[in-house]
Amino acid sequence: MSFQDELAGLKQMSLEKRGPAVIALYERSVDELRASGMATRALAVGDPMPGFALPNANGATVRSAELLGKGPLVVTFYRGGWCPYCNLELRAYQARIDRLRAAGATVVAISPELPDETARATGDNALAFDVLSDAGNAVARSFGLVFKLGAEMVEIFRRNGNDLERRNGDGSWELPIPGTFVVDAGGVVVLADVDPDYTRRLDPAQVMATVEALATGTAAAR
Repeated sequence: MSFQDELAGLKQMSLEKRGPAVIALYERSVDELRASGMATRALAVGDPMPGFALPNANGATVRSAELLGKGPLVVTFYRGGWCPYCNLELRAYQARIDRLRAAGATVVAISPELPDETARATGDNALAFDVLSDAGNAVARSFGLVFKLGAEMVEIFRRNGNDLERRNGDGSWELPIPGTFVVDAGGVVVLADVDPDYTRRLDPAQVMATVEALATGTAAAR
């Protein structure tokens, strides 16, 4: 089964599980975020990537400058370990991690969750790449990805047991729009995907193709 087929299956299960009123609320939230134009103003192809230094699941500081010194960098922002679409995406990168590394790339995933939660996401998904804790969405903000949940969505999250105040360590109820970026060794974005619809994700196969093209000097920015 392809990654996109898995996403579609997960979305269908979610639609069957939720009632019509909740589905409508989620869809309205996505529509409002899309209409805001935020995604079109996020970091894009040709932009320099903002530098970052964030703790991984073990508490060690991971610096983007050091990672770029090794070659291309894949940066994917996810909402949190409570999000099944995010976990599916993380596992898809893990399934391709050996091939990505063989092409010289480093993969990091970033969420606003506290290190204890990123450690749980790392363990639950058996990840062999760094999952970084972006307190207060500081790095996600520099990429242009951060939005605030509306009051109705906050209530839905609480009812579902997704207490972002506890998991993220603040009361902002802010999240990053899921976004994935491939950055060349010079720190310039060569592939960017930002979609307000959290059920849609860039296929890791496309990321892998871009990284391998960088390795052979044939990459074209997209």
